[in-house]
Amino acid sequence: MTIKKILILAANPLETARLRLDKETEEIRTTLQLSPNRDRFEIESRGALRPQDLQTHLYNLKPQILHFSGHGGGDWGLAFEDENGMVKAVPSEALANTFKLFAKDLQCVVLNACYAVVQAEAICQHIPYAIGMNQAIGDEAARKFAEGFYRAIWDDRSIEDAFASGVNAIALEGIPEELTPVLLKRNRILPKPNTNTDISVVENNGYFYIARSRLEKRCHEEVTRAGALIRIISPERMGKSWMMGRVLEYAKQRGFRTATIDLREANKEIFTDINKFLRWFCAYVGRQLRVKQRPEDNWEDFLGANINCTEYVENFFLSNFESPLVIAIDNFDCIFKYPDIETDFCGLLRGWFEKANNSRVWGKLRQIIANSQQPFEIPVLNHSPFNVGKVIQLPELDTLEVFTLASAYGLKWTNSEVEKLMNMLGGHPYLVQESLSQIAHQVITLDDLLKTAPTSEGIYGDHLTKRLQYLEVNFFLIDAMRKVVNADFPVQLESKTAFRLESLGLIKRHGNDIVSRCNLYRLYFKDRLK
Repeated sequence: MTIKKILILAANPLETARLRLDKETEEIRTTLQLSPNRDRFEIESRGALRPQDLQTHLYNLKPQILHFSGHGGGDWGLAFEDENGMVKAVPSEALANTFKLFAKDLQCVVLNACYAVVQAEAICQHIPYAIGMNQAIGDEAARKFAEGFYRAIWDDRSIEDAFASGVNAIALEGIPEELTPVLLKRNRILPKPNTNTDISVVENNGYFYIARSRLEKRCHEEVTRAGALIRIISPERMGKSWMMGRVLEYAKQRGFRTATIDLREANKEIFTDINKFLRWFCAYVGRQLRVKQRPEDNWEDFLGANINCTEYVENFFLSNFESPLVIAIDNFDCIFKYPDIETDFCGLLRGWFEKANNSRVWGKLRQIIANSQQPFEIPVLNHSPFNVGKVIQLPELDTLEVFTLASAYGLKWTNSEVEKLMNMLGGHPYLVQESLSQIAHQVITLDDLLKTAPTSEGIYGDHLTKRLQYLEVNFFLIDAMRKVVNADFPVQLESKTAFRLESLGLIKRHGNDIVSRCNLYRLYFKDRLK
């Protein structure tokens, strides 16, 4: 009887956030002990992984599945440990070349680490399967994925089935991170332009977009539920408004009424008083729904702004209609500048969400909120819409999605061109889409774009300048961003500062570790923040 060997490697350097890696290993072992096939598998585990240990373990143990638990940081690599237990970053290319040496034995590499999809993409050029995470993943979600994955492995299921089992294990726990793991197959990142994949491209006004089908399906399911509240979250320019528009279009097709509010369109004076703000809110929605009753004619000041607004919405938007109503609020972050308005308005939205539990009328209302991040402080949890509802977090594009998008623009690229672009831009949807459009329309070549991108003269000049100006106005962020772009490994920042930079889309993090979101930002701000 052939024994299949699983090697679990772990690293948790001293200056990184503490992870319960021993618990993850213990739970994997427990799933094996509970399996009737336990005699057909063997688990080996090693901790405090240093770069030089990787080859040694692979030569000596010859595993069929290698499982790494720890920290990742996208472009800079995986966090191994040095001789002193501090971070030693191992880049993607070095990892891929290491695993290439052991391609004869290895069937799958599982990188249970934040943002490790970058390394998985490199590794799967040589190994049949690689699994990585496309964004930060919480400790509990990582453990649940591992449990579900290995339950299927012990049952002699395929790697595809095991991956599906791991994703399902996250979902069963109600953890909103089941879209974080990504399964990659060898050569899957080199499809021909017309290859039939599960990635679909949507054209709009001459621009092409990757349809986030799995995320959209979750939104479609949720928006049909009485009283639903959907929160679409991502840093700036990642596609929140576009996703919201897609969900609203689906709702219209179902016969729902819809109204969209962009808080950027409210004048500053609107935010000076909660009564003024909520009357503006009602009027804004009412105009789209063709409601003729003016809010000011139905406002009793002694009742308070929230009660007046609630009665107006119930009387004129909900009661006299059978069809559900979807109210979508874009750029919700605008309200965080006005704490008094934020407190009352967030409490109002939370109250509407809870009314659906015992009111058929309020069950007709669905809410969609799109914002770059949650407010930094939520003083009263049960008065906030930011800890209820369905969370939809938009990830960056992966390699195959960028390749598919390039093909949609008519670019006959190979993997080499895609890698060059992503080495500069990562998978940032706006940055990638803008570059492909410019190249496809022969405004600039890929080589020239890469040379000029991190400068004010490049195609992202305005985009970069606006973010520099924001840092200069909020001067406390300058030192923090300077620290990030000048470091050769992840850094740690004060939480509020990290929150602001992440909302701008300039950084990404896993746990307490911070890195620049992409090389474009690192190069530009390293030069401008000397």
